[in-house]
Amino acid sequence: MTTRIDTRFAALKSANRPALVTFIMAGDPDLAVGQAILDALPGAGADIIELGMPFSDPMADGVAIQLGGQRALAAGQTLRGVLAMVENFRRKDNETPIVLMGYYNPIYIFGVDAFLAAAKQAGVDGLIVVDLPPEEDAELCLPALAAGLNFIRLTTPTTDDARLPAVLKNTSGFVYYVSMTGVTGAAIKSRAAVGDAVDRIKAHTDLPVAVGFGIKSAEDAAEIGRHADAIVVGSVLVEAVGNAARAGKSGPETVAAVRAIVADLAQGVKRARV
Repeated sequence: MTTRIDTRFAALKSANRPALVTFIMAGDPDLAVGQAILDALPGAGADIIELGMPFSDPMADGVAIQLGGQRALAAGQTLRGVLAMVENFRRKDNETPIVLMGYYNPIYIFGVDAFLAAAKQAGVDGLIVVDLPPEEDAELCLPALAAGLNFIRLTTPTTDDARLPAVLKNTSGFVYYVSMTGVTGAAIKSRAAVGDAVDRIKAHTDLPVAVGFGIKSAEDAAEIGRHADAIVVGSVLVEAVGNAARAGKSGPETVAAVRAIVADLAQGVKRARV
């Protein structure tokens, strides 16, 4: 089965450029503005959207994304509300892939089968669940694949050649390479090392390889995009939402701030293969 993710990567490969993958927290800073930000991303230049599922104990996230999740939860966001956001988005855009990213606990509470059916119905294309290793594939990964959703796995600098086959076994859509150890929001220390890591992963799989963690500027996007099939940007976008919220800015100003950053990053991605 070909998914929107497969279709988008095929189109970008033909265009000889990497994808810009943007992460936002669903419902941040509130439900209405969060929806407006989501709806604005494709027009600003996002090729694929990762939508964070807010969770009270986000162990892999840095401060910016933790705070984004707290704002969303305080605004009343729920997992059902996240799916409603996707459903609303799909009324205007049936082509841009959406990947839900987060932790297993809210899905487990919702019920795996019920969640997968609702996600598929809403128009979700894939899942990234950061706290389910390959040894737990029967919990969610295999049912998700059976439901027609891509299951995207994370690899890190510590995922060696002996571990990679297990990580990649049931991965689909793309592989997400976390460019450093630690939490989201830090800066990339060596772009050359990232390129070497992408090449190493590509020796094990034909799937596109996306690089995330530490990409903050158009320059970062252009440089990493020379090696990767996609670059993933999240913390800088969530920080912009947080800065606007702290400054008491209105919804339109918050959306405009995120749009401007995404548009700049999109220009960097377009320069990656020139």
